[in-house]
Amino acid sequence: MKAVILDAETLGKGIDLSAIEKSVGELVLYDSTTPEQVNERIKDDEIVITNKVVINEQAIETAEQLKLICVLATGMNNIDLAAAEKLNIPVKNVEAYGTQSVVQHTLMMMLSLATKQPVMQKRVAAGDWQSSSMFCLLDPSIIQLAGKKLVIVGSGELGQEVKTQAEALGMKVEFSARPGKKDDPRPTLNELLPSADVISFHCPLTDDTKNLLNADNLKLCKKDALIINNARGGVINEQDVTEALRAGKIGGVAADVLPQEPPKDGNPLLDAMNEGLNLIVTPHNAWTSPEARQRIVELTVENIRSIQGKN
Repeated sequence: MKAVILDAETLGKGIDLSAIEKSVGELVLYDSTTPEQVNERIKDDEIVITNKVVINEQAIETAEQLKLICVLATGMNNIDLAAAEKLNIPVKNVEAYGTQSVVQHTLMMMLSLATKQPVMQKRVAAGDWQSSSMFCLLDPSIIQLAGKKLVIVGSGELGQEVKTQAEALGMKVEFSARPGKKDDPRPTLNELLPSADVISFHCPLTDDTKNLLNADNLKLCKKDALIINNARGGVINEQDVTEALRAGKIGGVAADVLPQEPPKDGNPLLDAMNEGLNLIVTPHNAWTSPEARQRIVELTVENIRSIQGKN
């Protein structure tokens, strides 16, 4: 079978693609592909492999030999799924490839916010410790996570593993009801916010989760509540969260995802990074451990093999 990878550079350096090459007859690699190049590059291929390159209806109809679209990620919003279904072309993604990597990142954020590292590092860099009359800096005070309550939105594999790790720190953990699911017996996020010390998001971005944390329900949060978003940009309203952090209505914010990536047009959280707040923004790199990226290759090979012999 003839296959093409349209944006191989998104997997980074040092990733072995030989397993994909062995699973197909011919593999063409492109580091990146512009929208204008898509149709020409996939027109003769049976398998199209993409991470973020958009495969729209026109591209799918143009690729007359197409038998499978593989996405090197979990989200498939860059594929016209309706067009693929109409032509009976399966679209396969990869899931749970970076669980340990993302959980590690989540714990880093939780521990860093709890110990006020974004603020403390700036104070040390500014010379506050060096000029202190005492041997230590007591302001701002840190939070001991043992005994504190973590509320998790999203009870899939990621959420469950975060729960396991948080409980190892001595935290109490509770999952919120799935947003928009009316028959879920668990408490809603709004019902849990008043008692939450940390809120961590691990859910998809849907109509029900967009702006899930906003100016209205931020009023329910504890003054020192810590907010972590490693789900999708837009699950929290970044403007509202930033304003709440500036006003001292919440205790800290960490995000690895933003609505626009890369954030070329700016973002309220980015605008606030130099204000001395308890704020962490990382460049969507929670998933990027070499182990996680190599696992994407392994799962993609499984997806390719799943259709071989059926065509």
